[in-house]
Amino acid sequence: MHLNGFLQICKYHGSPLTFGNSPIDQTTMNRKQLEDLQEECMLRGDRSASEQLTLLSSHNDLCQALEGAFFVQECVFEEIEAKRSVFQVVESHVGEGVILSSSTSCLLPSNIFSQVQNRKRCIISHPVNPPYYVRLVELVPHPETLAGVMDTTHALMTAVGQAPVRLKKEIDGFALNRVQYAIIAESWRLVKDGVISVKDIDLVMSEGLGMRYAFIGPMETMHLNAPEGLEDYLQRYREGMKRVLNTFGPVPEFSGEAAERINKEMCELIPADQQHLSARRERRDQLLMGLAKLKK
Repeated sequence: MHLNGFLQICKYHGSPLTFGNSPIDQTTMNRKQLEDLQEECMLRGDRSASEQLTLLSSHNDLCQALEGAFFVQECVFEEIEAKRSVFQVVESHVGEGVILSSSTSCLLPSNIFSQVQNRKRCIISHPVNPPYYVRLVELVPHPETLAGVMDTTHALMTAVGQAPVRLKKEIDGFALNRVQYAIIAESWRLVKDGVISVKDIDLVMSEGLGMRYAFIGPMETMHLNAPEGLEDYLQRYREGMKRVLNTFGPVPEFSGEAAERINKEMCELIPADQQHLSARRERRDQLLMGLAKLKK
């Protein structure tokens, strides 16, 4: 769920922010996180932590939470019927001009919004976890989504400090997960086939590709890696790329003996108990905070 992350990134924009039907005490959690961000000089905007908290309110009654809203972000768990039921209720309590947005990471908008009557104002706004430090938001339209809805959502996400990208049409996995799954699949094959260890394939990303991909993407990487740009790169390397790509194996099953072996190797590096996992997650977030500072 990305509810807390969205609360964090939206408050500094200056508009009142209301959430409904939350199972946790978001006010207490947000106060602590905002104070921590202020201490780390990572708080967005010109308002102090206490000033940003005054913009936040909550209601157990969803109808009250929706009153006066111009943009509704759904952040329930990844279960399509749960999301559909939320939007059925929401649509009955908001005006026709209110944008209905989902934070889903993988469910297609044509499925999520299938029971919404006015699908022209529906859109996916998929953040990356943790969204306060990882700014990307994927915007995915329903086939009927108006261009103005995409433009407004893009402007809103930009205004709250995120980095939105527009998908021109829906596709399974969107963009981020399609790229991520391609990396995971080849990494899995290399470990499964005995080419490299779990530890070293992670180093290929964290100390290799990831170092430059934190600042420039694959297209710009190609453009800069040949003396005369992208066209020159393709002239030099297209045949080599095709040769290597043709050696890629089938989609892994991610199960069986290979999964057991890879899991064992991973757990030897980082035991799968809450103490070790929590410590690594905290380390990850601290490193992401440092990277976010560097990219400011």
